[in-house]
Amino acid sequence: MTQPDTPSSDAQPVAAANALQLHDARPFFEKALVYGVQHGFIDADRLAAINTDAPKGMVQIARYFGSEFLRPELEKARDRMVNLISLYLLETTDGDLAKAAVSLRDNSFLSRSKGGSDMLKRLIAMPESSNFGMAGYADAETQLLAVWSLRSHADYRAELARRSQIAQAIHAAQWLAEQFDLDPDELEAAGADAEAVIRTGLLMLALASRAMDLGEWPNTVAFEKWVLAQRKKKLAAPSQLRLPPGLPVELRDSVQAHCASVLADLPKVLDAATPLRTLLRPTGAFRARYFLLDDPLAEVDSFHRSLDALDEGEEPPLPASKTWTRTTQGNDDEHSLLTLFLCLAAGVPKKTLLTEKTAASLVRKVRKAGLQPQLATDFIRAHAPGVHQQDYITLWTGFFQDAEKILLSDMDYQLHDALALLRRECNVVV
Repeated sequence: MTQPDTPSSDAQPVAAANALQLHDARPFFEKALVYGVQHGFIDADRLAAINTDAPKGMVQIARYFGSEFLRPELEKARDRMVNLISLYLLETTDGDLAKAAVSLRDNSFLSRSKGGSDMLKRLIAMPESSNFGMAGYADAETQLLAVWSLRSHADYRAELARRSQIAQAIHAAQWLAEQFDLDPDELEAAGADAEAVIRTGLLMLALASRAMDLGEWPNTVAFEKWVLAQRKKKLAAPSQLRLPPGLPVELRDSVQAHCASVLADLPKVLDAATPLRTLLRPTGAFRARYFLLDDPLAEVDSFHRSLDALDEGEEPPLPASKTWTRTTQGNDDEHSLLTLFLCLAAGVPKKTLLTEKTAASLVRKVRKAGLQPQLATDFIRAHAPGVHQQDYITLWTGFFQDAEKILLSDMDYQLHDALALLRRECNVVV
């Protein structure tokens, strides 16, 4: 009795090579069209309609991205159109050829191409970075669409997943910021990362559960006080973090993803042996992972304490402090100084120059939280050159008395009057 033939070892690589040759590299649109014709979904009339619409679509796409009069542009437009239709069919049918064929039968050829283009436009509109200061620009859409219209469906799905994760992180960070009355425009002005905002929110909640109820987002000075209060109690770091109460279900994964890293940092935060000033260094690794507000009056309290200790009597005028020199950068004209004083009174990062967007954000914050003119006055007394202090206080007081009503007006819904005032009196650039 003879044994059946078995494949030799030499034949196996040949079989594998033949198997690789069976891979169908055609665009999905072409596969769906052929499948539709072979299985009776697409008849001769539908094919004729597709043949009529295809050249129109090529010309439209070539015109959009360049010129419809150049052969290379038309050939590339054909590739874009085929790829756009393939992207749309793959996305809407999960790669089912029968469903794709029906889609080609029941809808116009150009609508499938537009569907793919709309998919990519929505992708491009999604945030590419989790940094609030890295928003995209509408005028870049055409260039990005030119690139993505030739990319594969796998590339599209990978980028969609990446950008969706970024968008969720941004939404979670915005939600957390709102719980602490932090204006999203402040996040953008500060160039905060969404992940850093989430981690800081979780850390604040962990500290608040042991110390005091945190009503506002902390600056470095306030954060240091909270941590020192915790360290004095000598409480151990928690074994797990609680999620913020009321956190929407769809944002939980984005927040939960950062719990482990915050838990890992908490022992260092609460360990009295770790120098807190070193931990909070602006260029340190810890600060890079967390977002703390700039504190424009960090040195005022210590200055006031030093004033109390001074003996009464005549003293020579004080020179400008390092903080004043660093903040003004030599910009001591009235417009720059009024900009600085207004930022101080509004409790926003100290600047001598504002963009239109930052100015609008400042006004919105002022109308929400009010102004504290004494903060600017205290800063002048603490840091301005002694010989000019009274002049600067007079300048600020006069401006504030005239501007307060406009800045706080409930009738100026579109901020037109407030922004006109800031353009006239302060340093605001477009």
